[in-house]
This record gives sequence, structure tokens and C-alpha cells, in this order.
Amino acid sequence: MRFAAVLNRDGGTLRSTDIAAFADRMRQTLETAGHSLSIDVVAGEDVVETLDSVSRRAVDVVLAGGGDGTISAAAARLMGKKKALAILPAGTMNLFARGLGIPQSLDAALNSFADGEIIAVDMATANGRPFVHQFSIGMHAKMVQLRQRMEFGSRLGKIGASVKAAWATIKNPPSMNVTLSIGEAEMTARITGIGITNNLFGEGHLPYADNPSGGVLGIYVTVAQQRAELVKFFFNMARGKWRDNEHVEIHQADRTVLKIHSGSRKFRAVMDGELVRLERETTIEIQPGALNVLVPSRITEAKAA
Repeated sequence: MRFAAVLNRDGGTLRSTDIAAFADRMRQTLETAGHSLSIDVVAGEDVVETLDSVSRRAVDVVLAGGGDGTISAAAARLMGKKKALAILPAGTMNLFARGLGIPQSLDAALNSFADGEIIAVDMATANGRPFVHQFSIGMHAKMVQLRQRMEFGSRLGKIGASVKAAWATIKNPPSMNVTLSIGEAEMTARITGIGITNNLFGEGHLPYADNPSGGVLGIYVTVAQQRAELVKFFFNMARGKWRDNEHVEIHQADRTVLKIHSGSRKFRAVMDGELVRLERETTIEIQPGALNVLVPSRITEAKAA
């Protein structure tokens, strides 16, 4: 296969990686397996422009290395195309990559691509804008806003900043009046958080989908207000114990419409870890099989077994 790699040198673990040496290993691994490879190493500010260019090349696989923003941008440009996305998990949590069964070290992921196979998985859209993991409002968005004001220079630093931001959010949680339409049903409530995910999260692990081609949105609504309730919510979320929390409602659908009745100007949404403007009304839809991805061959073997 013909690979074109885009590596964000400012993204995640690549910031502390000898990229020149890693690029040499990439060439050796993939070319030994009979593939061809071109590599673009770019600054974070140039990732989107480079992905635009690379996604138009005559290649079979776009290999993206970086954090959640890089992977989401790459997926958006490959949505609905025959070209496949290969993910080098260089972010903090790498949740989409985990759901695809991709090894979490750069070299192990690279080795898995040498004899990997292409499968189709789902994406989702919010007012037409693609995402691969989650669209969220309320607590998660506030936590990301607070974390962005903090300084950190490593993966561990980002985790520490996330913990501090989570605690600050628990002490002063946001509250929003919303209407959520799910199929024929409609609910109006005062919520502290809503997460709408590309397929339902699995139980007992970090928040990622066990089945990335399940064809449904996961809709997680929490109305928890008291500090003890919020602490329990964050604790259960970290353990993947969604159904153990009485303050979380879980729904699934192929389409949902979110309407904001509170002053939306002061609120933001988060899509795949990036803050975005929160519209008064957002339509979120699942896009079944919209993205081709390269996964380890053992994943396709397990599905066939």
C-alpha cells in the first residue's frame, strides 16, 4: 500500500520523541513489508493545511501522528473517501485509537500497520462537522476551558492539569437549560453535562466505544448538582462505570437535536477535545461506515472468529 504520513511535531508524545530516528524506523518497517511511504513532519499550526494536501494525493493510507485534534482533523478529511486513516496514538488518552484496538506505543502501532487490514467504522457529525469520539457540553467543556489556562509541557503535566480543572469544575459546576430530542421523544431539563458519542462507550475501562461500527450515538445526560454527586460522577466516569451512576441517563439513537435555552454566548462545546462555538441548536447524527481505518490484522481476525 501507499502510505503518506503527517506527523505533528508539537503534538502529544511526539514533542519528546526523536522524530528523525522514528521516521527512519517508519520507513524501514513499512518498506520492508512492501509498502511505500512519504513523511511530512510539520508544526501544529500547519497540520490542517498539510492534511488537506496529503488527503488529495494518490495514496491508500494517510497515517496521522499527533493528539486528538490531529486525528480528528485527519478523519474529517477522509470521511466518505476510499483512502484509509492509520492512527499513531501520540495523544494523552488516545480514546479513538483504543476503540480500534491499536497498540498504544508508537513503535507497536507502527509494527501493526505493516500487515494491517482496512475496515469501515462510524463517524458522527454535529451540524455537519465530523467528529470521531465525542461532542459534549457543560462540565467537560468547562474543564477543558480551565485546563487551557494552565501551563504544562508533558503528558503527565496535562493529566495533572486535567485533575485540577476537574476539581475546580466540581466546586463550581455549570448549569444549562436544554431540550434534547431523541427519536420521537423530547426532554427539557436543567443539566450539568451532556456527552454525545460516536457509538456507546464500553463498561469497565476508559471512555471509548467497544464497537466502533455499532451504528448508534451514545447520549449521556447528567443532572448531578451536589458536590458529592459530582465527585461520584467523575469517579465512575474514570472507571468506565456509567451504569453505576444514578445521576446519569443513557440513551442511544441515530440522530438527536440539542437546543440551548441558557445564554449560549458564555458556553462552549467540546468536539474531540477541541473547544468550539456552541450553537443555539445542534443536530448530531451517526454516519455509519463513513471512515476507512487501518487496524491490526488480529482485530479483523477476532471479528471473524
